[in-house]
Amino acid sequence: MFVKVCGLKDPNQVESLDFMVEFVGFIFYPHSKRYVAIPPNSTKAKRVGVFVDELFNEIETRIETHYLDFVQLHGDEAPERCREIRKIVPVIKSFGMDSFFDFKSLIPYEGNVDYFLFDTKTPLKGGSGIQFDWTILNRYNLSTPFILSGGINEDSIKSIKQIYHPKLVGIDLNSRFEISPGNKDVERIKKFIHELNN
Repeated sequence: MFVKVCGLKDPNQVESLDFMVEFVGFIFYPHSKRYVAIPPNSTKAKRVGVFVDELFNEIETRIETHYLDFVQLHGDEAPERCREIRKIVPVIKSFGMDSFFDFKSLIPYEGNVDYFLFDTKTPLKGGSGIQFDWTILNRYNLSTPFILSGGINEDSIKSIKQIYHPKLVGIDLNSRFEISPGNKDVERIKKFIHELNN
């Protein structure tokens, strides 16, 4: 199971985590407290640009300028937009989860994205620090692998290890490992990763 750390801003923190995580996420949504205009250019981890209902040309420019390996779409982007971007780089499509979520609504995205990311449904566009009821994942039976997000912290490790869903491939860490928005507690993240893998 891979680990993605999202909402990074500090180049030193990116460097510290670079060899420990598979993905680092940079948020290009201007309304986010974790917005970064120019992320560090050199990383070993896969570089994910996070966008919310952004224009295609702007996403394409960011991909080229910041050497993005993946694009994460965190808004109301249609399957057609995902397919368009996926011609350039792989795509992660985020969805907000609550007890009423209908996984059938994801069928049009099958084949148009590489991963789904299941986050907690809130008025915010992610980074709420709130965990959703993970038992609803038992209803997911599509073919696209997914990343688990939403309020994950050290206390989540036992529950994560008890999820035996064949399509769960990674977890996304963000607000619960912050000193302030965008400022990560790197030592806590390292400890979390160690405990998760042991």
